[in-house]
Amino acid sequence: MTMLNDPSKKYRPFTQIQIPDRTWPDKIIDKAPIWLSTDLRDGNQSLIEPMDAEKKMRFFKCLLAVGLKEIEVGFPSASQTDFDFVRELIEGGHIPDDVTIQVLTQARDDLIERTFESLKGAKKAIVHYYNACAPSFRKIVFNQDKAGVKAIAVAAGTTIKRLADAAPETQWGFEYSPEVFSSTEIDFAVEVCNAVIGVFQPTPANKLILNLPATIECATPNNYADQIEWFGRHIDRRDSVLISVHTHNDRGTGVAASELAVMAGADRVEGCLFGNGERTGNVCLVTLALNLYTQGVNPELDFSDIDTVRKVVEDCNQIPVHPRHPYVGDLVHTAFSGSHQDAIRKGFAQQKDDALWEVPYLPIDPADIGRDYEAVIRVNSQSGKGGITFLLEQEYGISLPRRMQIEFSQVVQRETDRLGLEMTAAQIHQLLETEYLQARSPYALKGHRLQEENGTSAVDVEVIEGSENHHWRGIGKGPLEALAAALPVAVEVMDYSEHAIGAGTNAKAAAYIELRVNGGRALHGIGIDENLTTASFRALFSALNRALSQAESQAA
Repeated sequence: MTMLNDPSKKYRPFTQIQIPDRTWPDKIIDKAPIWLSTDLRDGNQSLIEPMDAEKKMRFFKCLLAVGLKEIEVGFPSASQTDFDFVRELIEGGHIPDDVTIQVLTQARDDLIERTFESLKGAKKAIVHYYNACAPSFRKIVFNQDKAGVKAIAVAAGTTIKRLADAAPETQWGFEYSPEVFSSTEIDFAVEVCNAVIGVFQPTPANKLILNLPATIECATPNNYADQIEWFGRHIDRRDSVLISVHTHNDRGTGVAASELAVMAGADRVEGCLFGNGERTGNVCLVTLALNLYTQGVNPELDFSDIDTVRKVVEDCNQIPVHPRHPYVGDLVHTAFSGSHQDAIRKGFAQQKDDALWEVPYLPIDPADIGRDYEAVIRVNSQSGKGGITFLLEQEYGISLPRRMQIEFSQVVQRETDRLGLEMTAAQIHQLLETEYLQARSPYALKGHRLQEENGTSAVDVEVIEGSENHHWRGIGKGPLEALAAALPVAVEVMDYSEHAIGAGTNAKAAAYIELRVNGGRALHGIGIDENLTTASFRALFSALNRALSQAESQAA
């Protein structure tokens, strides 16, 4: 086959790194890496409308609130807006003492000088410079051989070192990126970085950051991990450099590549909140950080109010976060499937506050990131009794008995099929009201009087039937048996349960009855009242009226 009718022939398979004794597959991540946000630079340059000064400041303050200690704030030599923003951060005193700003520059002397102008007066700053090293860039973009590319990196590093030495009032850090590292010959990437190390002469106390970007994600994440491990084994002065990774998401595996890279020895991760960035985006720092919780590792970033963070990012980037985005999307903690809902409800019922998290289908407790439980279970035509029960319990304190869950789920199912839409907790509660609590025909309980003596109960009830008032009296071993005896039809109480809704003076009683009327099919009723006896009587009349109404409908 030719390239014309088989597109796969156009592409070169990626080259495997030969490490027969690779160690990263046996490693685990047991601590958080150093984090750097590139939202204000890499993320910003990917926007259709880059952020203005007000949005950049709002975003910067959000990053501080999250707990980022290293923030790449711009490309000051490429944009007047970025230059002015860096000046405002410094001159306006917006940078906390424990936070280091970082700026990016290309490996050109005029741009480097402009970059240092923007940083005058900064307490701490990292100057990040780069030049592309991959074969296609050397050949197509820059027309440079390997020696020329390495010379550019060394010359730019020399200029940066000179300008930093001339401004000792700032605590300087330095970062070099062999751009398009993931497509560069691994031995050549090490060669260039070793030359840069020779310029900056880092020490264990003052480390040089070597950032190894998957600028274009072109291989499986395990291959990137091999590259990182091989690089770490062969780079000079490993104890004096920080290996940083900056993955993009062209193949959809940016998160996996970053995690495996940390297992392979990377010390630092660069990325954007929710993965904004050019093409398919940078790696998502939120996903990486919150993934650590599921390994029992503190991410050292604060996403306890994830919805507020999302709102800032969406407003500033003018890009919505996808509803299925890990952890933060509107639907990621949501179950519509009946079997999933049932498992989640049972998990919540058994989960203890001081125990390890073990709720099915929820890898993280939504409360830990500021999400409420209302969105965990939502009801549509696919849902079952578990989800309906969960919503009623969470929102209204109503805990339906199991057989009643089955009965009411069929009521909800008919309604969702009719509407073809999702039902909210309020709509489900209204359906419960209509079906059970407002079941007052043919009989409506107007009032009752109860007398109890020597284990015997006597009840007098006043009932309205249409325009007529009835007074019935019954005697039994308890209030319900007495009421059943007072009715003009034969009833049998199959099941009864009750519980309190709320606590203290505002508490109400909820009573549930399963009732068989005239030997027919058992149906349920609910009663809610401040008085428990009244609640139980209302429940019985609820079931009675439903049974009589259904019998009348069937007869018609």
